[in-house]
Amino acid sequence: MDLNTITDVVRRPADRPGVHWREGDAWLAGGTWLFSAEQPGLRRLVDLTSLPWEPLVPSGAGLEIGATCTIRELYAFAPPQDWPAAGLIPASCEAFLSSFKVWNAATVGGNICLSLPAGPMITLTVALEARYELWAPDGSVRTVDALGFVTGNNRNVLAPGELLRRVEIPAHALRKRCAHRRFSLTRLGRSTVFLIGTHTPGTSDLLLTVTAGTTRPVRFAFASMPDAGTLRQSIDAIPADVWFADPNGTPDHRRHLTRHFAEEIRGELIAKSAA
Repeated sequence: MDLNTITDVVRRPADRPGVHWREGDAWLAGGTWLFSAEQPGLRRLVDLTSLPWEPLVPSGAGLEIGATCTIRELYAFAPPQDWPAAGLIPASCEAFLSSFKVWNAATVGGNICLSLPAGPMITLTVALEARYELWAPDGSVRTVDALGFVTGNNRNVLAPGELLRRVEIPAHALRKRCAHRRFSLTRLGRSTVFLIGTHTPGTSDLLLTVTAGTTRPVRFAFASMPDAGTLRQSIDAIPADVWFADPNGTPDHRRHLTRHFAEEIRGELIAKSAA
């Protein structure tokens, strides 16, 4: 779609692009959502794609993902063998409501900052205990937990002119066992619910992340594997106004699916632990 209110584009911003920020601006990375709808409040785009940000930097500390890393680049990543939870990466990429053409342009940071309930990069990074590095226009930097970044449907903690620079996933999360479940009305449709469970080898813990069915990510941390009743009670304690409603599912439907898939994840991780 043509954005007929745009009068200027900053195509080669400085490495600290926030210095260019002014009211009516928008960051441009993949642009797959930005150009899909009218943007009457925008006057200028600040293009981030020319910045020399490495898309993927694995190390002993974990995996760093640059905000402008494309979904195609992330999907092609070959993780170390001792990162079993990295298997969640292709599964989350495949949860996109998009074609391969969109994968070539859409970015990890864009999906996170759009902050829709079904954003699979949000699911992935919250489940893997990531932290986000945020850059403000004044040059200051802050780091926030992925779990607290999204506050509601299309809402997050970003201040005006602030941008997501990188995602940092710790190695200990990537070494966990994992299981996931996702439901959509059609095979390539938007997620109605998307759940991920992780478990630390040698312990009986469980970290369960619930997304897509809720307006913001919800995560349950159990020091020991809960029984079915305890797990269900935890899900039932999610406040009514946190469950999401749209044409892909009612809150009751999403709650029912979450209970069902959470129990499947619990059973799968118990079986993996015993193997």
